[in-house]
Amino acid sequence: MRLEVEITGKTYRSAAGETHAVLAPLTFALQSGEVGVLIGPSGCGKSTMLRIILGLDHDFDGHVARPPEARIGMVFQEPRLLPWRSVEQNVRLAAPDVTDAKLSELFKILELEAHRSHFPGELSLGLARRVALARAFAVEPDLLVLDEPLASLDDALAGRLRDEIATLVASRPVMTLLVTHSLDDAIRLGDRLFFLSPRPARIVQEVPIATPRSERNEAELARIRAELAALQLESK
Repeated sequence: MRLEVEITGKTYRSAAGETHAVLAPLTFALQSGEVGVLIGPSGCGKSTMLRIILGLDHDFDGHVARPPEARIGMVFQEPRLLPWRSVEQNVRLAAPDVTDAKLSELFKILELEAHRSHFPGELSLGLARRVALARAFAVEPDLLVLDEPLASLDDALAGRLRDEIATLVASRPVMTLLVTHSLDDAIRLGDRLFFLSPRPARIVQEVPIATPRSERNEAELARIRAELAALQLESK
């Protein structure tokens, strides 16, 4: 199971007729069970890249190879829940074949058992983000795409949700692509980090993290941060 991304360019034409480059040539690949993290400044083209990878934008130069008939789970920046459906109904709508046992397992990990019958308007942002994660994992994806799933959450809540994402990712061999502005999220969750330039985005540095996620204690995380800081200084 492998995702291969080879984009040679992406442009768009403005209302004034001007052509703007969004993505510069970039290439990367992900294997099953691997977590890749895209880190880049706001507006550099990360969301455009995700649309291309997901097959929602075909107007680009290059090639994206996903596994045939790959199941895709997507968590957007906003939870995007149907307000007239309960928590359980929102999840089952995306994954109608999910078993009761699988759903209960997901809800237990994400601490949603008490909220099955609640509606999105009754949920905090943190709970709504948990429902979005449950919905994505319920389809048992081969490719999971997380577009800043921890944005706008306080540090304590983001930390708990990050741990829950790590637990879910470790539960099955899924290719995961995470977009984040947080270096801390990147080094806690990622296996390979892709640092992007300002628009038009290109990969300026690819950094593998060899230490398994389960072994990244605070001392190891501090060592990884120091290594990244040294690499970024060398690249300037």
